[in-house]
Amino acid sequence: MEKERSGCDQDRALQPSDTIASTIAQSSASGRTESGIETGGNVAITESNIVDQQDAEPEMMGSQETVAPPSRLLLRYLYIGHFLARWGARMWEFSVALYFISLWPSSLLFAAIYGTVESASSALFGGVVGKWVDTSTYTKVLRIWLLTQNFSFLIAGGMVLVLLFHSNLKSTNFMAFISLVILICFSGAVGVLSALAGSIMIEREWVVVISEGHPPETLTQMNSVIRRIDLICKLFAPVASGFFVSFASLKASAVAFALWNFASVWLAYWLMNSVYSGIPALRESNRRRKQQIPSDGTKGRVSTLEGGTLHDEASVHGTEEKSLMRRKMNLIMNSSFMVSWRIYLRQEVVLPGVALALLYFTVLSFGTLMTAYLKWEGIPAYVIGIGRGISATIGITATLLYPLLHSRISTLRTGLWSIWCQPLYGFKTSICQCPC
Repeated sequence: MEKERSGCDQDRALQPSDTIASTIAQSSASGRTESGIETGGNVAITESNIVDQQDAEPEMMGSQETVAPPSRLLLRYLYIGHFLARWGARMWEFSVALYFISLWPSSLLFAAIYGTVESASSALFGGVVGKWVDTSTYTKVLRIWLLTQNFSFLIAGGMVLVLLFHSNLKSTNFMAFISLVILICFSGAVGVLSALAGSIMIEREWVVVISEGHPPETLTQMNSVIRRIDLICKLFAPVASGFFVSFASLKASAVAFALWNFASVWLAYWLMNSVYSGIPALRESNRRRKQQIPSDGTKGRVSTLEGGTLHDEASVHGTEEKSLMRRKMNLIMNSSFMVSWRIYLRQEVVLPGVALALLYFTVLSFGTLMTAYLKWEGIPAYVIGIGRGISATIGITATLLYPLLHSRISTLRTGLWSIWCQPLYGFKTSICQCPC
């Protein structure tokens, strides 16, 4: 009996520390406490559990707390404002080719020059516009985007009206004629860059901010609606402009386009400003952007200049001219334009992207030059508009077909098949257009 008692005491004394908690928990569950040590441990564990539960309660409440869904009315305001902006841009994109071929019926030179200026401005200054959107407040981007886009198209439409009403200006005052053409090209390029800024802010910023804290389906649905609005404008704006030109006149089309841009800018600004004021997430994100702008914008430029200055002072054998040249090169290499191109060239998909862009040197573009060429060949404007509408309809179909192909044959095969179909279609179209 003594041996057994001593053995029990010894087992109790040598009980591992990692089993004490389970023993105490079992004893507390049965309502028994066998010793003071167990009672004290049970109290300690109970207190720690209370503290852990108190700490975990706010986290559980925070995880269970859901963000209120965005107002449907404000989302409709966002979609309508985006529609107004995209409709004006798509109308100008189609109509400008018809205007230029009417101003100089025997040549595609003006249409080609405008297409070159527009594309070059997007390629050269697109990164600068994106950087400006990232480092500016929403309210500033909203004002400058809508005012610049609509009034640039308004000025371009007004200059087109002057040229249409003074059709003999090319022969009577050629310098004035060229000046108005240059102003049209410049205004159109500014309007396209402004439209790019608005698309970046709405499609890349606001949609993401509004959908934060909501299920992933919210972002997917908003992206699909925004994309569908753009495709609908691409579908119906050329059709409407083509019918207006064919059954009214170019002058009436230019007047209607100018009035549309003048009237829509105020409505679009009111709608977008209502969305910004009514959604707290946008205001909170705008407040964070205000706090980041001084550090990202001013200090970054100061540090670059100071680094160049210290480097120039440290160079013993450098001259003042070389120092000035080095500072200029430093400013150029650290500009938004060069930084954006360096970032693009470091991407893994840069070569496939360039290869895909080369396809648009063919007849696949359906842009300004192709529209002017079809008009030059005598095809009515409404037929061209219907053709562009059919092209946009196929684009909408592609957005519905892609998820199905993606789920069946993977992303890689879907992309490869789509890219191979484009040059094959271009080759077939070129063969059909060959005069021989």
